Amino acid sequence: MSEPQARTSSMEEQYAANAQRAGRLAYFLVGDRDLAQDLVQEAFLKVFARWGNLREADSFAAYLNRTIVNLAHKTHRRRGVERRYLEKHREPEAVTAERDYETADELWGQLQLLPQRQRTAIVLRYYEDLTDHAAAEAMGCSETAIASLVQRALGTLRKNAPAAEVG
Repeated sequence: MSEPQARTSSMEEQYAANAQRAGRLAYFLVGDRDLAQDLVQEAFLKVFARWGNLREADSFAAYLNRTIVNLAHKTHRRRGVERRYLEKHREPEAVTAERDYETADELWGQLQLLPQRQRTAIVLRYYEDLTDHAAAEAMGCSETAIASLVQRALGTLRKNAPAAEVG
């Protein structure tokens, strides 16, 4: 098998092995299925574009996680800029509808209210079941920062959610 064929086969295998998990991670970070799919596709394209430069081919999932976290962070920043612009230029009579917590899952709603970095730390630690070290690598921060983000997020969730739902 030639080098390009071997690399293509490996890429297909990596996509098959990681796409579903990556989609769940992206969804929990951004809260929108369509946007999550877009982020996953963009993340795969970015990692595959650097395929020949990956230092450790066995760490593909870690590279993919980091790329998804970065893309989600970029999306949150962009949405924040858009939201501030719209609030600044909103007509005075415009009223935003309150969130309907009766029909939405309460814990999911509370998770979405957390600051982006806290939500990312919670998702990486408890949903992805990553160690502090792996979560820190994915977020580009220290293990101490991860522990702090997780503790602050859990404190907020405990205050706002039924005790039985938060660990």
